Amino acid sequence: MTQINLATEAEAEEISRFAEASFVHTFGHIYDPADLAAFLAEWNPPSRLRAQIADPDMAIALVRGDGGALQGFIKLGPIDFDLPEGQPTEHATELHQLYVAPEAKGSGIAAALMQWGIDWARERASILYLSVFTENPRAQAFYRRFGFVDVGRNPFRVGNHIDEDRIWRLDL
Repeated sequence: MTQINLATEAEAEEISRFAEASFVHTFGHIYDPADLAAFLAEWNPPSRLRAQIADPDMAIALVRGDGGALQGFIKLGPIDFDLPEGQPTEHATELHQLYVAPEAKGSGIAAALMQWGIDWARERASILYLSVFTENPRAQAFYRRFGFVDVGRNPFRVGNHIDEDRIWRLDL
């Protein structure tokens, strides 16, 4: 059984480093170094994470390995992207991030975090949205297994580079 705990403000710096390393590991090769650096500087600083951890409308939950090292986390809260026309925002929330350490992929941590996130969202909303990069078929297959469906486009800016992301929806 995977132990999942809510993050504390004291863990914000560690989560920030983990998120940055995960993003760079998965997507860093795509971007010009200046675009990547600009994005990372604004995207997930510890100060923003501390505020999100303290926000009762958000949740950040962690999984640690046997030695205490962070192995994965999930972040959920209010929607912060534009939804395609016709997609309801009332009673909706967003899965902002779900990252797992490269060495922990395939271990069941992602599935445990996702189920935790769905349960958290279900207590607060009737719809869960997320945004996923079009060039990330592994993540898309994962979300599809949980019942998410593609509902539209979401341009995702990394510095001056704009990726084609897709917005996916799960009716809770």
